[in-house]
Amino acid sequence: MSTRVAIVMGSSSDQATMRLAAEALEGLGIGCETRVLSAHRTPEALREWVESLEAKGVRVIIAGAGGAAHLAGAVAALTTLPVIGVPLIAPNAIAGGLDALLSTVQMPRGVPVATVAVGEAGAANAGILAAQILATSDADLAGRVRMMREGMASKVLAG
Repeated sequence: MSTRVAIVMGSSSDQATMRLAAEALEGLGIGCETRVLSAHRTPEALREWVESLEAKGVRVIIAGAGGAAHLAGAVAALTTLPVIGVPLIAPNAIAGGLDALLSTVQMPRGVPVATVAVGEAGAANAGILAAQILATSDADLAGRVRMMREGMASKVLAG
């Protein structure tokens, strides 16, 4: 399984939520690498890591952070790879993570970050969205994504 997605989070306390992105990817047969790096506390290490990704075969980056949540934007500023931002609920969160959501979604023109829901649903959806992006040029993966979606529909219909 080659590593085509990179997951970064701002704190080790984010791992419990961000593991859902990794699980979604792994369930679809997509390799990922995971790092803990801070946009504010480790900016040089973040830059070095982001700049190394494309050469390693990474095609999509998922970035999760809470509070000021500048991580996804900082990553997007350093690469032209697609970046998916996952707003997380930090211990000092405002309105259940609204601060992180707004910090992630409100990017300036020209530096986009695709943003998913706050928390666990967002982390899982980030993994699935990354798979869907990769599936645009991978017919086998597209088939696995379709099978996953059909399985979800079957569970709903079964009641």
